Amino acid sequence: MSTIDSPDQSVHEPIDGLTYEQALAELESIVAALESGDHALDAALALYERGQALARQCGQLLDKAEMKIQSLSGENLVDFNPE
Repeated sequence: MSTIDSPDQSVHEPIDGLTYEQALAELESIVAALESGDHALDAALALYERGQALARQCGQLLDKAEMKIQSLSGENLVDFNPE
């Protein structure tokens, strides 16, 4: 997992090309960076904007995974109940 030192560090990597795991790891780094409070307002806003885009990407990837599971198992999905 890479850390985010500046808001421009990962801007060049397109979000739509990231795997779920990559997007989530970068999102976690951004959250930690924002929680540290060590960034100027402009940098914090850029990090926040990237974080929002990463969160959307994670949601879309999870939705795709759910649709694939539904197509493989039919429409009869049941809630997981660990015994």
